[in-house]
Amino acid sequence: MEKQLSRRRLLAGTGAMLAAGAVSGVSSAAGAKNRPRGEPFGYCLNTSTLRGQKLTLEQEIDIAGKAGYHAIEPWIGEIDDYVKRGGSLSDLKRRIADRGLTVESAIGFFEWIVDDDARRAKALEEAKRNMDLLRQIGGKRIAAPPLGATDRSDVSLLRAAERYRALLDLGDQFGVVPQVEVWGFSKTLGRLGEAAFVAIESGHRDACILPDVYHLYRGGSAFEGVGLLSDAAMHVFHVNDVPARPPREQLNDSHRIYPGDGIAPIDALLRDLNRIGFRGYLSLELFNREYWQQDALVVARTGLEKIRAVVRRLRM
Repeated sequence: MEKQLSRRRLLAGTGAMLAAGAVSGVSSAAGAKNRPRGEPFGYCLNTSTLRGQKLTLEQEIDIAGKAGYHAIEPWIGEIDDYVKRGGSLSDLKRRIADRGLTVESAIGFFEWIVDDDARRAKALEEAKRNMDLLRQIGGKRIAAPPLGATDRSDVSLLRAAERYRALLDLGDQFGVVPQVEVWGFSKTLGRLGEAAFVAIESGHRDACILPDVYHLYRGGSAFEGVGLLSDAAMHVFHVNDVPARPPREQLNDSHRIYPGDGIAPIDALLRDLNRIGFRGYLSLELFNREYWQQDALVVARTGLEKIRAVVRRLRM
């Protein structure tokens, strides 16, 4: 936490975090309609999982539908490529709906958190462009990671909260909610508590967090902290697992493996999510080069079955 942050303010923020609905006015339970008994979560495919197969966005959407996912989490760069190839966003929206999918989140990159005013202004323009693209395909949320501040430990969390508020206000214009994303390798927002503080202190009813199993582990966050949040604090949770080796500090994205195949406390995490009433989406986000050499549909189906196997084990 920043040096300027007083103990009184920190404790006040922590107390707010523990309150039900403290981080966001919209509960993730809204996404639980028509789910089978014993399936409290929705299942989403982050398209990074299939990046190595060099598919088009249309092909990834088709695979997500065939594999049985409820939603897809595309990267903005893929939407840009689709448009450059002459694709229509209205056709893309229709294709997604026809496959029985929704766009619960998307991955974009803009330096919303940096201290430099000019860079931040440019970032907000990029965020605006991203949100407009998402609006046109029915997208609901977009990741807001600490891009541009990963090597900085002197970024004020209170300033970050103000800047996140500006991003949220921008999102109001498009009906797209930015989610404070935890990046475990980053010196800024590398821990769950920091992201929660920024969301709380933004003072916006739709503020929310985008956690990730890999990033929580990589950054040394206590997984038990998720159980202190309300169901409204998160709508999408990136799921994956981590191997016993290499050591935590040496892990990178390519080490991500299927949920349940590693040492992360997945069972306890999902149990906590269920206990606090989280009814959002578990989004499979992998960058595993070994999986990238395999058939894309097999990888997508295997990932979904791995997640569901953990859920079944918990007998929710």
